[in-house]
Amino acid sequence: MAVLLALGSAVAYGAADFVGGLTSRRAGASWPVAVLVLLSGGTLVLVVGLAAPGRPSGADLGWGAVSGLAGGVGTAFLYRGLAAGRMGVVAPVSGVGAAVVPVAVGVLLAAERPAPLVWVGVLAALPGIWLVSRATDGVPVDRASVLDGVLAGTGFGVLFAALAEVGDDAGLLPLAVNHYASAVTVAVVATALGQRWLPGRRGAGGAVAAGALGASATALFLVSSRGGDLSVVAVVASLYPAFTVLLALALLRERVGRDQAAGLALCGLAVVLVAAG
Repeated sequence: MAVLLALGSAVAYGAADFVGGLTSRRAGASWPVAVLVLLSGGTLVLVVGLAAPGRPSGADLGWGAVSGLAGGVGTAFLYRGLAAGRMGVVAPVSGVGAAVVPVAVGVLLAAERPAPLVWVGVLAALPGIWLVSRATDGVPVDRASVLDGVLAGTGFGVLFAALAEVGDDAGLLPLAVNHYASAVTVAVVATALGQRWLPGRRGAGGAVAAGALGASATALFLVSSRGGDLSVVAVVASLYPAFTVLLALALLRERVGRDQAAGLALCGLAVVLVAAG
């Protein structure tokens, strides 16, 4: 059941990234869209969390804030990458980081002992990222988008690790803290980069839809982490780029070169091997 919930989280995350990234691209303003996505998702979780049972401790709310700070960094760079680059590059690179970081945390801090298959998957991720970042076959690659994917994946990996520390009886309020802390982080990052971040009406509908999908994804991951090992459920949830890419290929007709295709395959293989191990 934990794996199924994590897979559901991956589906929702992938759809949220596609809708949010497409909205950012069409609105021409990734930062305001990202902030609105997080605020709308946080408000939805807050309303549900106040009605649902749960007794979060100070530590639970603290972990929600930590995960929100990391998630805000991940969201900021993911949305910038999705708006400026191709979904088929940014999303898989971020997925590798989101998968590898929780495995490292599980091994070093939680004394988990991954199977050899997990280590094969981690090693497969490195050449995968390198191949994805190459410009070949006449298909241009924005290297800044690759960097955005790496930064986003690191942030999401820390988010997964921090959310796994939230207690079983904490309810959904830590997730509301997570979303609001993420929104503040995105605003701070945008300000530091000299970018406009105040949400407006443009792209509001898509942002709210992405926020609902993202909130659902985070809630599913939180529940799945209570029934399974972090090094497994976090990696399964990290399959989200596959669904983003499928939507991009089907609806946007994005092109991928041969070397990039091999890199994407290795990124996908890395996530699958870690989950299987």
